[in-house]
Amino acid sequence: MPAEEHVLCIPTPLFHELGRFDGFSADIDRYRAVFDIANTSFLPRSKVEPDPSFKQLIPYCVIACGGEVFHYRRHGGGEGRLDAKRSVGVGGHISSEDADGGAEPYVTGLRRELAEEVDLGDWDDAWADSVIGLINDDTTDVGAVHLGIVHLLRVENPKVSPREATMTDVGFARPQELLASGGEFETWSQICLEHLASAGSDLL
Repeated sequence: MPAEEHVLCIPTPLFHELGRFDGFSADIDRYRAVFDIANTSFLPRSKVEPDPSFKQLIPYCVIACGGEVFHYRRHGGGEGRLDAKRSVGVGGHISSEDADGGAEPYVTGLRRELAEEVDLGDWDDAWADSVIGLINDDTTDVGAVHLGIVHLLRVENPKVSPREATMTDVGFARPQELLASGGEFETWSQICLEHLASAGSDLL
């Protein structure tokens, strides 16, 4: 029987101490402590999924090209509560296995998740400058136990292909266009699209 997955978390009271918010926050400096390894721990996923006293850290990568963002529909996969929803985010949990042999499990896990889900071709991964904000949404069961770290990954051409069969209806479109069918998207994607649309072309 395989060992249970342990995922990277921070205590929810720490997030509240830094400044709890709902929606999108671009104030990255304020939340630097979230990334401090001294404030994080790997806990059994079965323990923290129903426990809002912890926030699981989720890299949420938005892939952009020419003012448009990559989008897809998810069928099946690890989070059944999001099944059949559309999304603009690629990423997932940071596992304790990502800490093996390195001091940056978050970055290691982010790269692993991205490589597992999409093929970006020959792309220069400039991770340090890619964080544009955080997403928090305590109004849903999923959101109450997760904190999204939003990365904007710019590619030179839109030849991005999914590596997972669960990802369908893929393509690129402008945030404003996707917002027209916002109800089809998972909550985090709706929040992210609203921020990208309001920020305008300068961000993308």
